[in-house]
Amino acid sequence: MSLIAMYLQELEQESATTRKFLSIVPDDKLDWQPHPKSMTIRQLATHIAELPTWITYGITTDELDFAQTPYEPKVINNRAELLAYFEECFADGRSVLVPENESKLSESWVLRAGDQIYMDITKAETIRNALSQTIHHRAQLGVFLRLLDIPIPGSYGPSADELS
Repeated sequence: MSLIAMYLQELEQESATTRKFLSIVPDDKLDWQPHPKSMTIRQLATHIAELPTWITYGITTDELDFAQTPYEPKVINNRAELLAYFEECFADGRSVLVPENESKLSESWVLRAGDQIYMDITKAETIRNALSQTIHHRAQLGVFLRLLDIPIPGSYGPSADELS
């Protein structure tokens, strides 16, 4: 199996789980955060929704420089907007996971803010990072939702809520 095919399969699988989590984000708690240093649910869920676009950045560019392109997250006002945004970003990321891009995976990709380099990795590693970040932040969202007493869906099998 090619790396592109493997990443596409993983994106499809993780997106199904991500949809379950995003579909229970409460409209009335978007500005809630468990700690002053934590993101709000709005910020966290928006970031999760946008992460598939990092696959596109990784394949179609050689770098992302926040000094040249400041990060401006989309403003999400409710669950419906969140889910629509996720589907848009998912389609975007999925669109570049095509066999023709397999040859680009060993090329370099850099994330920076001017002279400060955050990552200097291959395009393949950029895709892996986007998938890993999705899983990581989705788990954070699960903790946020648990703290709000919202039943959590299973990720890789049933959750404690689904078993009780």
